[in-house]
Amino acid sequence: MAKYDTKALRNIAVVGHGGTGKTTLCEALLFMAGRNDRLLRVDDGSSCMDYEPEEQKRHISISAATNYFEWNKCKVNIIDTPGDSNFAYDTMSCLRIADGAVVVIDAVSGVEFQTQKVWEYADLYNLPRMVFINRLDRERADFPKALASIAEKLKAKVTPLILPMGKEDSFRGVVDLVAMKALVFNDPKGGYEQIEIPAEMMEEAEKYRETMVEDIAETDETLMEKYLEGGELSPEELAAGLRRAVNAGAVVPVACGAALKVMGVSVLADMITSYMPSPADRGPAKGRSLSGEGEEEREPSETAPFSALVFKTIADPYAGRLTLFRVYSGKLSSDANVYNATRKISERFGSIFFLEGKAQKATDAVIAGDIAAMAKLKETTTGDTLCDEKAPLLYEGVTPPPTIMSFAIEPKSRGDEEKITSALSRLLEEDPTMRFYRDDQTKEMILSGMGQIHIEVAVEKMKRKFGVEVNLKTPKVPYKETIKGKTNVQGKYKKQSGGRGQYGDCWLDIEPLPRGAGFEFVDKIVGGVIPQQYRPAVEKGILEAMEEGVLAGYPVVDVKVSLVDGTYHTVDSSEMAFKIAGSLGFKKGVLACQPTLLEPIVNIDIEIPDEYMGDVIGDLNSRRGKVLGMDTKGANQVIKGQVPLAEILKYAPDLRSMTSGRGTFTYTFSHYEEVPPFIAEKIIAEAKKRKEEEGEK
Repeated sequence: MAKYDTKALRNIAVVGHGGTGKTTLCEALLFMAGRNDRLLRVDDGSSCMDYEPEEQKRHISISAATNYFEWNKCKVNIIDTPGDSNFAYDTMSCLRIADGAVVVIDAVSGVEFQTQKVWEYADLYNLPRMVFINRLDRERADFPKALASIAEKLKAKVTPLILPMGKEDSFRGVVDLVAMKALVFNDPKGGYEQIEIPAEMMEEAEKYRETMVEDIAETDETLMEKYLEGGELSPEELAAGLRRAVNAGAVVPVACGAALKVMGVSVLADMITSYMPSPADRGPAKGRSLSGEGEEEREPSETAPFSALVFKTIADPYAGRLTLFRVYSGKLSSDANVYNATRKISERFGSIFFLEGKAQKATDAVIAGDIAAMAKLKETTTGDTLCDEKAPLLYEGVTPPPTIMSFAIEPKSRGDEEKITSALSRLLEEDPTMRFYRDDQTKEMILSGMGQIHIEVAVEKMKRKFGVEVNLKTPKVPYKETIKGKTNVQGKYKKQSGGRGQYGDCWLDIEPLPRGAGFEFVDKIVGGVIPQQYRPAVEKGILEAMEEGVLAGYPVVDVKVSLVDGTYHTVDSSEMAFKIAGSLGFKKGVLACQPTLLEPIVNIDIEIPDEYMGDVIGDLNSRRGKVLGMDTKGANQVIKGQVPLAEILKYAPDLRSMTSGRGTFTYTFSHYEEVPPFIAEKIIAEAKKRKEEEGEK
């Protein structure tokens, strides 16, 4: 590979809804540019970008992959991103470090939901972008309709630079509106023959060209002046104006083709190298000083101090950790150390690679603007800043979204608990959107993620990479128990068997506390009816009984217990006897205090398009939820409400189904509330049945 300077680099994220052909487009670009000797395909599992077995099984991109090709004296780094909402964080992380995006839209389906989301992500980073309308060779492919869907759903003005010639199975080429020539794709490797525009297309081409020229001229005073004076803008003036406008985000060019037939792909490559910005065009990168005060800048130059942002981590059980990073300034050589400014540590690495999908190509150095990977960094994770220790700064990474779905996991083989913990800690290194913890109350291991597919993929990776197999179950709801009444109760334990016996006797006042107050124990003993050394044992017995619960085996909360009276025996009394007496008294007393179950309530924000509002609110009500308010977010509505956690354990697939994949939600714990009696009866009955079954075992 030739040596390239920063101005000759292009970092392009390929984004869009799942199933639009993003990976196929990347494979077509690599094949057309001569990087692969044949067109690798997603369908037959030969794709070099979708190389994970989980991707090949599902025929979707699960993890972002990088590769590169050389075109028009430029090195183009392409990042193939997932289009499924389960893996949207990976896409966001890639857009954070890209210099431009190619948004792929299906010519049949038009703009779909996840395309709207990635468009919003690109807006966050002010990212220049272009659109590629794909699959024009398919039945019902409709270029004008796809364009109209961009205006309607993305609220974006786009400028076609290319028009398709023919449609569906008669699609054969495109009209280049800048050069005003027709290009016929007659080469299976993506080459074309340039001809004059067919007479029947000339009127349409001139109309689209006039719009294109106006769009470009509007972004430049000099060009606008010449255009208004009736002067013809030359192809060179249009190209220069177009590059400036794309870099500024003022124009979004549109190309089109059929990636699976490598049609239109070479034209897209020309557009990327001609109009998309280099790292040098994007200007200095901005970060924070380590003190947290003030902004630091780094010029995209080899002579500036080294700085880079880690945007992805790959955990490999054999090769160790692979860290993917984008260099913003300076140069990193293979014989250097790196300083992790996020963690304030120095790291020694193994080698530097350029990634070619799964394959790795070693390099002795990487310069400002390029994307590469390092092996064997021990502490560095996604979102960390690597830099020159003498000129440190911090770049802002992408904050992982909150998880929305959880499963309890249990090992298929006994004794594999430690293996599960070890395997998941490795997987969490490469996927910060997963969360793993042990629930102290339910004693379950909980794996949380962005949806069912996300968690199933993690389980498949655990088996493949680390040889650990687990079962997934719906997690238990952490109910609690409390009381609504008061009582005075005796707890007495007396046991005589030959020699020394056991004797403990206590009187307890039991009463409720306000919600969230917890537990309060008050020693009100006057005199020595119970000696001082036995009183803490009463409290200990009560606490143990609270953990086990009385109604259904859930912890008891928000209770005040006062130790008010009792008796003891000088020989037979002991701490153990009073502990048992306290436990017995508490259990008996709770049953006399109108015991009830409490359930966790969560705050939920549901983002949906307007047309699903009625269905989603109706469904929320059926889940015992309540709507607290509404907000507008872009073209969507956000329903703010509260709902019992038990009702949304499987809400992610349900909402996706209700809204054709266009709804999203987040939730956070709010408080505990009393369970309605008819539901509480079912929960208590199930708990008793479970206890009986466990007893039989």
